[in-house]
Amino acid sequence: MVKHLSRLGVMAASLLAAPGAFAAQPEPWAVGMQPAATEKMQHIENFHTMLLVIITAVTLFVLALLIWVMIRYNRRANPVPSKTAHNTLIEVVWTVVPVVILVVIAIPSFKLLYANEKVPPGIELTIKAIGKQWFWTYEYPDNGNFTFDATMLSDADAAAAGQPRLLGASEFVVVPEDTKVRLIVTAADVIHAWTIPAFGVKVDAVPGRLNELWFEAPEPGVYYGQCSELCGANHAFMPIAVKVVTKAEYAAWVEQAKQKFASVDDAQPAAVASADTAAVR
Repeated sequence: MVKHLSRLGVMAASLLAAPGAFAAQPEPWAVGMQPAATEKMQHIENFHTMLLVIITAVTLFVLALLIWVMIRYNRRANPVPSKTAHNTLIEVVWTVVPVVILVVIAIPSFKLLYANEKVPPGIELTIKAIGKQWFWTYEYPDNGNFTFDATMLSDADAAAAGQPRLLGASEFVVVPEDTKVRLIVTAADVIHAWTIPAFGVKVDAVPGRLNELWFEAPEPGVYYGQCSELCGANHAFMPIAVKVVTKAEYAAWVEQAKQKFASVDDAQPAAVASADTAAVR
């Protein structure tokens, strides 16, 4: 049993020591969205592309009308201006067409909102994220109920760990691939927001309230995000790092995490008691 746990520990340690290729993170001079890592993010990208097509078509149509009006009805081409005040057909068209366009946009928009907000059946893993000034605390109630904090790495530590500057975190949120994950989100002080752009998920962390989101990442990799609410002076220094691994690697990490974070949790009450004793003295 001891040898088995030792092998699991080595496997999990090697897993976390080498983050590997970054699956999704901000890139210098990037214009588009990060590559979609989930099906819901792919749907969001498709909706975004549809909106761009509609907006581009409307813009070009209005531009063409303006050019036509300037050429056809300028003083030189039309010295005697028309006295027409109303045109029933045109007024009906410019009222009905925008309504039709908005309906075309609204139907897939509502479907997308519903699909993203509704947690599907068959959730396999639940994690709790607690926003604090200015770091994240994570709880794994399904795997022994251990808890750990994830703080931002310094520039030197991030470089040494092979993580990006200002996005590297002291601990990864580790989840298995092809697994429906529910994330319960709250805050201990002010409003924060948990988001991973490549997953297409974002939700506010509100003190005294539980919000939730879900995701399912099919490909292993590291995915980065940041707190997306103005939560205070160090708002820009609350990175979120999610590591998607195989299910075998996840099982190994869980066994190591139970031991690692259990010892940390056990040490905290003793440290608090020692501080209280010192204060009394």
